[in-house]
Amino acid sequence: MEKATARKGNSTEVRAAIAAERRELADLFDALPSARWNERSLCAGWRAREVAAHMSMGFRLSLPATLGALARARGNLHRMTDRVARRDAAAHSTTALAAFLRENADHPWTPPVGGFAAALGHDVVHGLDITVALGLDRRVPEDRLRILLDQVRPSSLRFFGAGLDGVRLCAEDLDWSYGAGTPVFGSAQDLLLLAYGRRLPGGRLRGEPSGRFTRPADET
Repeated sequence: MEKATARKGNSTEVRAAIAAERRELADLFDALPSARWNERSLCAGWRAREVAAHMSMGFRLSLPATLGALARARGNLHRMTDRVARRDAAAHSTTALAAFLRENADHPWTPPVGGFAAALGHDVVHGLDITVALGLDRRVPEDRLRILLDQVRPSSLRFFGAGLDGVRLCAEDLDWSYGAGTPVFGSAQDLLLLAYGRRLPGGRLRGEPSGRFTRPADET
């Protein structure tokens, strides 16, 4: 009974974090100047508007529509999500993209694996894909970061294609580290992005291997 109660409590905590993250990002998107929506994100090939469109795909597409889009992409999930993000980014206004997040703050959607913690990671990391790429000074609250940092493990690194062999991630603003090898220092939220397979703009990381995780200035 105690374990069941703990799981329920953890689920309630994570769902509250998801709702808060979505509402805060919706407010940020509402204040984003129109020209900035066309700037590139940390997601290769996507501007801020494609990332925002992708963030609400799980709310807007029914299961049959999702399966149909996946079939048209010949079962390739990455191809499917790319097509849908580009289509929806063109079809919806930026005001609508922000509203989708706000109106679905309490939506119970989760990715196919990982439950609510994975849903929180989806929102936080894609939000950072936009804010970090655009140089916006948004700090993800510590409680949300800790939920996600606690989920970092070899299986998740493989899933996201994060090449962290021989590297130890060392947060400078939280008591957290992960891995073994030559240290890379940065903020906890920047290191979380590395664990999700992202490369960051220059100047955000310290340590000898940091160049491995820094994107060229002309990368699109």
